[in-house]
Amino acid sequence: MLLKGIQGIIPGGLSVKDFSMAIQTSDGLAREILDNFMQNGIGRFEGGQIHFEETDKLKTSILAINMGAAIDEVSRLLDWQDFESLAAEVLEKQDFETTKNVILTKPRMQIDVVGIKSGVAVLIDCKHWNNMSQSALQSAVKKQIERTKQYLSKEKIRAAVPAIVTLYQHDLQFIDRVPIIPIHQLDSFCEEFYGNVEKLQN
Repeated sequence: MLLKGIQGIIPGGLSVKDFSMAIQTSDGLAREILDNFMQNGIGRFEGGQIHFEETDKLKTSILAINMGAAIDEVSRLLDWQDFESLAAEVLEKQDFETTKNVILTKPRMQIDVVGIKSGVAVLIDCKHWNNMSQSALQSAVKKQIERTKQYLSKEKIRAAVPAIVTLYQHDLQFIDRVPIIPIHQLDSFCEEFYGNVEKLQN
């Protein structure tokens, strides 16, 4: 049921009718799905309309995955921007100053999400691929280490840590001391971040 509602998660204000049309279902079922969303902290009713945030689509997707929805079905409903927005939101909740899509020049490189706290930056590359082979992960890690070196050479910052955040993994792992973090563990990783900085620096 959660999956059916994902297409109706459009940021801004929607009526129940709008929502039921977006997901092509009856008003009754639309209300049921919306009630389920509200119980899980997704969306809010205000002035007779449902208001969704940009990150609600991904929150719903993760909830659906945790409740047993097939990952490949969920991934078809998401785009990479949803994923980056959620990663940024997790960092913000942990009091990081956060910027998305940071562009470095000479050579040109892009960092999906940068979070800075107490003079230490965490540089995140978001991967919402379904099947990431070990070699693809290693290649992503290598590139992220390069981006981190570039970032450190250009920014006045004490330290910077590269990280990869994935949608489909179950457990945190490390490749060349770079953490590969499942999105559902990013929150706890950020909480422990300062205890881990020494271990993570390349």
